[in-house]
Amino acid sequence: MRVLAALSGGVDSAVAAARAVEAGHEVVGVHMALSRSRAQHRNGSRGCCSIEDAGDARRAADVLGIPYYVWDLSEEFEETVVADFLAEYAAGRTPNPCVRCNEHIKFSALLDRGVALGFDAVATGHYARITEVPDGAGGTRRELHRAVDPAKDQSYVLAVMGAERLEQALFPLGDAPSKDAVRAEAAARGLSVSAKPDSYDICFVADGDTSGFLRERLGARPGEVVDADGRVLGEHDGAYAYTVGQRKGLGLTRPAPDGRPRYVLEVRPQANQVVVGPAELLSVDEISGAQTVWLAGDVPAGEWLDVEVQVRAHGDPVPARVRRVPDAGEVLEARLASPLRGIAPGQSLVVYAGTRVLGQSTITRARRGAAVPA
Repeated sequence: MRVLAALSGGVDSAVAAARAVEAGHEVVGVHMALSRSRAQHRNGSRGCCSIEDAGDARRAADVLGIPYYVWDLSEEFEETVVADFLAEYAAGRTPNPCVRCNEHIKFSALLDRGVALGFDAVATGHYARITEVPDGAGGTRRELHRAVDPAKDQSYVLAVMGAERLEQALFPLGDAPSKDAVRAEAAARGLSVSAKPDSYDICFVADGDTSGFLRERLGARPGEVVDADGRVLGEHDGAYAYTVGQRKGLGLTRPAPDGRPRYVLEVRPQANQVVVGPAELLSVDEISGAQTVWLAGDVPAGEWLDVEVQVRAHGDPVPARVRRVPDAGEVLEARLASPLRGIAPGQSLVVYAGTRVLGQSTITRARRGAAVPA
């Protein structure tokens, strides 16, 4: 099989490519140049896809003895991932750019180009597993499952890829017992990135100052900070800089009458207001989502299913009942067995049956008071 290996310049993608070579595939390495600034460098362990990372990816390809190319996807990245990030914050929602990058770049732009060039699949260094099971018609179907190592599992950010693209994906690290084991394997293979720090935070906000990035791109938009009853408590320079559940940086000069901390409860972009209040008002047990992507083709519409849901990349799964709302497009409703705090519109909700990923939905509303249906 002809495989396009996405080489980020980190240890995970290098070992994933090595395993694809070892499996007998014809592998070509590609580094995605996502920044419009060719001079961009890493700041410590923040960010990824910098000019430094491109050099590390090239050295890994040389060790593996595979062809290596750099593909400029910066325009697609800016027009999809970065633009979506800015638009979502401007609309009072909280996006996950890693989810959008997997959707629009790694398993859209990269895969589409690869298929056009005759490749059969894209291999990445994500920690997730793909299993093949009988489809009941004499063939097999692919399922996306959590990684063996729960601490590194990345199925949450992959759920948006959809069933069609799952057919053309390879995740060679899904059965890795730990990140330490992957680093040891990289060292044994002679890969110089074996001890390279992990990247974290948002890759296009390399200094980690998300508020500053938003302020630079969106400009100052002064407005009011109010309580749940509409009383004005203070001012802000841009509602986009706040997210549900935030406690620090509210800029309030007076404490609450009861002395308790206040949190962001809601962002109202039309009124340009940030609503704050006590922690108990953050708890929700009913979530609605839209633009749902199903990896499982056997989820019926209208029926409540006993599942688990996850609302953050490193969050714990929560027992819930979900259903596809009939005659409403790809709308999802979820009723949680126990409340969660700080759920914001724009976050990704992923549905699991055990370790299997059933689908993903973008949260549109979260509220308190629902009873779990019998």
